[in-house]
Amino acid sequence: MTIRFDDRVAIVTGAGQGLGRSHALQLAARGCRVVVNDYGGAVQTGVVQTGVVQTSAVPTSAAQAVVDEIIRAGGQAIADGGNVCDSAAVDAMVARAMQAWGRVDILINNAGILRDKTFAKMSADDFNAVIDVHLLGSANCARAVWPIMREQRYGRILMTTSTSGMYGNFGQSNYGAAKAGVVGLMNVLHLEGQKHGIHVNALVPTAATRMTAEMFDADTLRALDPAFVTPAALFLVAQAAPSRTALLAGAGTYARLAIVESAGMYFPEHERTPESIAAHFDEIASLDTLIEPPEGLAHVARILKRAQEAA
Repeated sequence: MTIRFDDRVAIVTGAGQGLGRSHALQLAARGCRVVVNDYGGAVQTGVVQTGVVQTSAVPTSAAQAVVDEIIRAGGQAIADGGNVCDSAAVDAMVARAMQAWGRVDILINNAGILRDKTFAKMSADDFNAVIDVHLLGSANCARAVWPIMREQRYGRILMTTSTSGMYGNFGQSNYGAAKAGVVGLMNVLHLEGQKHGIHVNALVPTAATRMTAEMFDADTLRALDPAFVTPAALFLVAQAAPSRTALLAGAGTYARLAIVESAGMYFPEHERTPESIAAHFDEIASLDTLIEPPEGLAHVARILKRAQEAA
């Protein structure tokens, strides 16, 4: 079955280059009307003023170039230069989409910056700027489209996370914290949106973008073409998409990332000591049996049931 997006409207943030550009172009090629958002600026530049990342580049030039490409190919798109850190700018972006097309079906939170330094050398401004763009920017955009999607009883929201947030990468405490945060946001919005037809997922890309270009040689850069990530993004925002699913995508490999826990070990009250945990840690930590709770309360219910059965 061919996945199409005819009559759908998508907002893609950070879509002037790299992954966002690829997502926007492929959505449009499959019939979607696209708001191409890009604030502009270099990945590593800018200063923080009143919580907003300011850059020196012309805001909409990159976005307009993608829009022009979509229109030349026969699609429909509008450019937006709003900063995802600015709630008023995000609200205006969503209002423009509604004015143009009367609905918003898809949000892809892709905008991002880097301020890589070891934690010992990282300033509070560098830490906060990355949190603001990746985590708070994603929340701002989701908040702006949420009432629209609830009203139309349909919505697809895609967060962009990272292996840095899931596994850690040296020198990326700010980025890793932000990217772990968007997974937590996905988990909760999935629960709150499911009865309204809103599916919320996460993409875990590995791609050669402005944020990673200096890390790889030419052959690796070719293998990590952003176009190889976009099929996972489109699957996760399609009508038949799952919800609360994180997909790793890069270099032709696609895999599901899951947050799991071990079965663990129950201790009678008199054995609940750090020494008992140390003595049995290998058994506690064993992943021979994997459990993937559908929500936090499911974990609570599991451990309470075990305690009641042992009483």
